[in-house]
Amino acid sequence: MLFRNRFLLLLALAALLAFVSLSLQFFHLTPVSTAKNGVSSKSRKRIMPDPVTEPPVMDPVYEALLYCNIPSVAERSMEGHAPHHFKLVSVHVFIRHGDRYPLYVIPKTKRPEIDCTLLANRKPYHPKLEAFVSHMSKGSGASFESPLHSLPLYPNHALCEMGELTQTGVVQHLQNGQLLRDIYLKKHKLLPNNWSTDQLYLETTGKSRTLQSGLALLYGFLPDFDWKKIHFRHQPSALFCSGNCYCPLRNQYLEKEQRRQYLLRLKNSQLERTYEDMARIVDVPTKQLRAANPIDSMLCHFCHNVSFPCTRNGCIDMEHFKVIKTHQIEDERERREKKLYLGYALLGAHPILNQTVTRMQRAVEGRKEEVFTLYSAHDVTLSPVLSALGLMEARFPRFAARLIFELWQDREKPSEHSVRILYNGVDVTFHTSFCQDHHKHSSKPMCPLENLVRFVKRDMFVGLGSSTSTNYYDACHREGF
Repeated sequence: MLFRNRFLLLLALAALLAFVSLSLQFFHLTPVSTAKNGVSSKSRKRIMPDPVTEPPVMDPVYEALLYCNIPSVAERSMEGHAPHHFKLVSVHVFIRHGDRYPLYVIPKTKRPEIDCTLLANRKPYHPKLEAFVSHMSKGSGASFESPLHSLPLYPNHALCEMGELTQTGVVQHLQNGQLLRDIYLKKHKLLPNNWSTDQLYLETTGKSRTLQSGLALLYGFLPDFDWKKIHFRHQPSALFCSGNCYCPLRNQYLEKEQRRQYLLRLKNSQLERTYEDMARIVDVPTKQLRAANPIDSMLCHFCHNVSFPCTRNGCIDMEHFKVIKTHQIEDERERREKKLYLGYALLGAHPILNQTVTRMQRAVEGRKEEVFTLYSAHDVTLSPVLSALGLMEARFPRFAARLIFELWQDREKPSEHSVRILYNGVDVTFHTSFCQDHHKHSSKPMCPLENLVRFVKRDMFVGLGSSTSTNYYDACHREGF
């Protein structure tokens, strides 16, 4: 009896304590632990909300979370999906570099304290991270075109340098590489075990963040690869236009597009008030703050869950961030409507798309070299390619974005080849301008290679409104814009 009474007393006491605790939390009198990624709930100001399902209306915070692309559980993807009688012939991968430190600093504020060394006890983490660092330390004699050989092979600064790849960026591409390995090598046997140098084509711009992103993806794709087989080519242009970069008409389209951006900003009085308030906080002229492109630094704070900077005049906060991010989204929407950017994109993306189509045609002829192509690039590389393909609704390239072209052969009809195009794992083949109607009169879940070839060799110039230009040079030098 005495035991029973004690038990009831303890039960009642536990219920009372639970009620008091819930009441205090409801009235926000005690903190609720929301620690994530190693950041304490007692931080002065938490700015990273928990990810949510896609909202019914445009939400700048949700869009920013997608842009950050924080590595989490392995994502589901549609790469490599094809009927059993199709054979994978070649794969062409375009990536944006992974998460990086800002390129700009908000004037008169402290730089965000982000550590760019690679540590196993820090999130985000990947099981191959330590092995990646070890393997990169052995690559000093790798065969890279100048000036790539002078770049570090992995980030290694306790305080990140401007534009440096972060641990998040490395993990993003280790994850990309492992995903592609599971699909293209383990499932489809794209490369033999004794693959050779000429079966890969690797190209990057001269920034450490693109070289390191390419190496991280390659290590996830081909763990412990033989350095003697790896040759990265240097691309001086972010458009990957090689020897075809001079294009006067493309530059004219770009000038018109930049003018559109300027006029849209002038019309946004809320954006201007936001810049003025931020300039007051950091005590600089509004023009100087705007020129410092503050959203670049603010996105770093946001993606790494670091408080926005404060001064004695106040703090830059989430409301400032939302206004600028909302304007970015509005700018993308108007860009699609005005279509000035489309002219720039068609001419800007043509050289790299032409290279891709040429490689596919060589593969169709039975040549076995360059069956896996990797372009490690920037947002300003992927964005025009997406627009040129007609993928107008595609989101702006996030950190570690990937755009993939797959070339397939029908084993039942060996002379027939098809392509699939995927953006961040989503099959967008039938959203492209050259294949959006094909599925209506064909049961094949792919687009005929001829459609892509015809688009690149002819229809891209028609899209510029020219009935006379039939090649890239003529289109670039056409007058009367």
